[in-house]
Amino acid sequence: MPLKRGLKWASAPAAISLVLALSGCSADDPTAGALPATSLNATNHTQEITELWNWSWIVLFAVGVIAWGLMAWALIAYRRRKGDNTLPPQLRYNNPIETLFTIVPLILVIGFFAFTAKTMGDIETGPAKSDHTIQAIGKQWSWDFNYTNENVYESGIQGQNGTEQGIPTLYLEVNKSVEVDLQSRDVIHSFWIVDFLYKKDVFPGRWNKIYFTPTKIGEFKGKCAELCGEYHSAMLFKVEVLSTPDYKAQIDKMRAAGQTGQLQIDNSRNGNLPGDNPNVRG
Repeated sequence: MPLKRGLKWASAPAAISLVLALSGCSADDPTAGALPATSLNATNHTQEITELWNWSWIVLFAVGVIAWGLMAWALIAYRRRKGDNTLPPQLRYNNPIETLFTIVPLILVIGFFAFTAKTMGDIETGPAKSDHTIQAIGKQWSWDFNYTNENVYESGIQGQNGTEQGIPTLYLEVNKSVEVDLQSRDVIHSFWIVDFLYKKDVFPGRWNKIYFTPTKIGEFKGKCAELCGEYHSAMLFKVEVLSTPDYKAQIDKMRAAGQTGQLQIDNSRNGNLPGDNPNVRG
């Protein structure tokens, strides 16, 4: 009877974990885990990142359930019984348990490191030549985008009055590889397209690069992910992944609007104004 009661209480952590996991389910694709469902198939990297994320949590939950179960069983099975005032046997070491507690974490750390290093290597290794090269220039508190292949640019300002009014848009061609070259005009920023599941710091005076191939047409949100000053939360941008005809039409539209050439990458603050047009600057 005591053993059955102990097993009953020991199963409580597993039941609680199952309830919590099921309560997080929704009508969205469950393969995304706790990540945004809109990230699925957004780029050529999101599938690998999602799998690493999901399997990491599965392993950690399994280890947690086992640890919580053993802890609960020990608390119940070896608790002081009513009327028992004797000192229990004092044991200094248990070599099998000590070995287990050393080897299992070591295996977990090595495993997580190996799979993370593989995923990072795949993400950070770009093609010999990307179909498109775009310079993303961070500034307090917005972004400029130079399309180096097409010799046009897009520029914007921070979100106004809690809205996305005035923020720039990064246009991408679906199923075409992209190299985004990152640099800042002032302080450290961080380039983050949320649904692409990857971000990278943007430094003044130093180029960082990020590679991906957008594989799903649609609109995505981008933002700065590094606290960079008073209006950091308004340092937003939009991403539009377009079909090839729509992408070419958008480039032509930018040319027609006079957005030709490349914006300069200097290290001076530019007052958060679009581009370097003196008429805009006043």
